[in-house]
Amino acid sequence: MVLAAAAWWLLRPPGLPAGFASSNGRIEATEVDIASKIAGRIDTILVKEGQFVHQGEVLARMDTRVLNEQRLEAAAQIKEAESAVLAARALLDQRQSEMRASEAVVKQRQAELDSTAKRHVRSNTLSQRGAVSAQQLDDDRAAAESARAALESAKAQVSAARAAIEAARTSIIQAQTRVEAAQATERRILADIYDSELKAPPRRPHSVSRR
Repeated sequence: MVLAAAAWWLLRPPGLPAGFASSNGRIEATEVDIASKIAGRIDTILVKEGQFVHQGEVLARMDTRVLNEQRLEAAAQIKEAESAVLAARALLDQRQSEMRASEAVVKQRQAELDSTAKRHVRSNTLSQRGAVSAQQLDDDRAAAESARAALESAKAQVSAARAAIEAARTSIIQAQTRVEAAQATERRILADIYDSELKAPPRRPHSVSRR
């Protein structure tokens, strides 16, 4: 048997069997560099060198501890700003209540002025006829002047309450602006955390190499 095998080897036809071909060549790899959008150090590498990966597969993750702390800080700022909005709205309600109370006082003082002014006019008329004393006339005049001063004071309180309402509304706007700014900061940080994952680029599969 050994002699038969040796004879076949020596007498076999040259070349490959039918349907086979041979050629010299080489396959060149295309290098694709990937990088994170944020600076930092790599925390975890999830693939091995030479491993085939597909589009979107996570290859490594950057260290996001600082970003996570910033995200927590932004979330706290959002809560603080939202609390400020609630406080500003409560203050606005209070100022509006004070405004209504001040307007009620104005109506009351106006009624008192009308009453004392009529009494003073009547006393003045009767005084000319000698029907009331000079002291009564002076008292009625003083009461009318006091009622007029009280009315002006009540009107000033209404003006102050109106200004306080505008200030409270401004505080609400400012607090809402802080909420929106904090939310924008949180969204940016979350985007950075998402971008901290290094993923395989699109198109055909790739193999991993390190340099």
